[in-house]
Amino acid sequence: MYALEMIEITKEFPGVKALDRVSFKVKKGEIHALCGENGAGKSTLMKVLSGLYPAGTYQGEIQIDGEKKEFHQIMDAEKAGIAIIHQELALVKEMTVGENIFLGAEPIKRGVIQWDELYHQAAGWLKKVGLKVSPETKIGTLGIGQQQLVEIAKALSKNTKILILDEPTAALTESEVEILMGLLHQLRNNGVSCIYISHKMPEVFRLADSITILRDGRTIATLDSKEADDDKVVSLMVGRELTERYPRVKHTPLETVLEVRNYSVSHKDIPGKRVIKDINLTLRKGEILGIAGLMGAGRTELAMSLFGAYEGKAEGEVLIDGKPVQIRSVQEAIQAGLALVTEDRKRLGLVLGMDIKTNTTMAALEKVTKWGTIHTNEEIKWGQKYVDDLRTKTPSLETTVGTLSGGNQQKVVLGKWLMADPKILILDEPTRGIDVGAKYEIYHLMNKLVERGVAIIMISSELPEVLGMSDRILVMRDGTFVKEIEWREATQENIMLAATGGI
Repeated sequence: MYALEMIEITKEFPGVKALDRVSFKVKKGEIHALCGENGAGKSTLMKVLSGLYPAGTYQGEIQIDGEKKEFHQIMDAEKAGIAIIHQELALVKEMTVGENIFLGAEPIKRGVIQWDELYHQAAGWLKKVGLKVSPETKIGTLGIGQQQLVEIAKALSKNTKILILDEPTAALTESEVEILMGLLHQLRNNGVSCIYISHKMPEVFRLADSITILRDGRTIATLDSKEADDDKVVSLMVGRELTERYPRVKHTPLETVLEVRNYSVSHKDIPGKRVIKDINLTLRKGEILGIAGLMGAGRTELAMSLFGAYEGKAEGEVLIDGKPVQIRSVQEAIQAGLALVTEDRKRLGLVLGMDIKTNTTMAALEKVTKWGTIHTNEEIKWGQKYVDDLRTKTPSLETTVGTLSGGNQQKVVLGKWLMADPKILILDEPTRGIDVGAKYEIYHLMNKLVERGVAIIMISSELPEVLGMSDRILVMRDGTFVKEIEWREATQENIMLAATGGI
């Protein structure tokens, strides 16, 4: 008997069949990976399972321990032992850890919350997930990895039998990933079934007992992870073989387009602290400059500061095409020929409640405006151009961006900045949380832009990506560059040695 069976699940939205007779089975006490490109139907399937899409809005059947279930709301799924931890954590940052764990399920006696009991029980759940913090700690003071463990403690407090994790390591450090993996193995040994959604193949093969692949809303295959390999899973995901994961092209760098001299940036909140310390950088037209380093090294602060979007004071010189520039705002950065694809596309890259055409044109409104009025036909023309060029999967240009998959949201962000026609494109974690097929398309786009003479700075925590796409690599540690490596001489080992202070 399976812990979970989803049988012939079909889910339709206006103009789109998101799931087409998908079947999915999970054994008790196994870690089952769910893989597929963005838009393949993984999140939709899990929303059906967790009660977010209630019974009656889809066809098919759900069975838990052999018994048919119908979930009309999220609470119904939770009572059946199902918990989901989304990529964007659902915690209230102003509340304490204990309050978050028991939110909506507080121990109550005669209508009064029993706070001593709540914090006592919370401490027990924190111990189970290995998180050494007080249950009275405010959530907002914890790091992302610690918040992730609080989410798991919250799920386990509801007597969870089936735990769903959607891209759980996207924002975690390596040490936090190790803690999470150890916890998942422990849960498996205790009989909890885990559904693990991830685009990171090394994690999938390290953790999963079984792997189910979805493509275009259909079940393609379920494999024993011991009998599968990276290439087989990827080819089933994309429907074709990817002979080269990183399509390296020989670039011919030309003249220097960006020069940064003795550049320092003060911390936006802590007086006297510098997040960037006396760095020097040159970027040439027609090259990809990779920036590697551990989380907290200052990579994002550098990108945001160069783009006029970091609140801390900047000192030093910035030259574009040999001419000194002062960039004090995003508008001045765009006028100077810079564009920034931020690491947090949902919060800083897009207006999620607006449609595709509006998001695409907002950084270059002068191209769709006449006499101070936005021309809808021009918006449609430009929006359609970048949907076609980037092969964005969407029912229409009027689709709300927040409803798109992560990879398609990233394509909208890229379209917005391509429309601004930048000289210098800064990509901060450009492929975070998107599938291998969409990554491959973005890498091809990067090569095309370089051929057109665009200079690219790529910040990435994925070392294979840095090695596969960069012409030069700068390694950052503690707010400064500690090593420059040509791509032919670069290895994961010498990058990590420099990033961790081992040189």
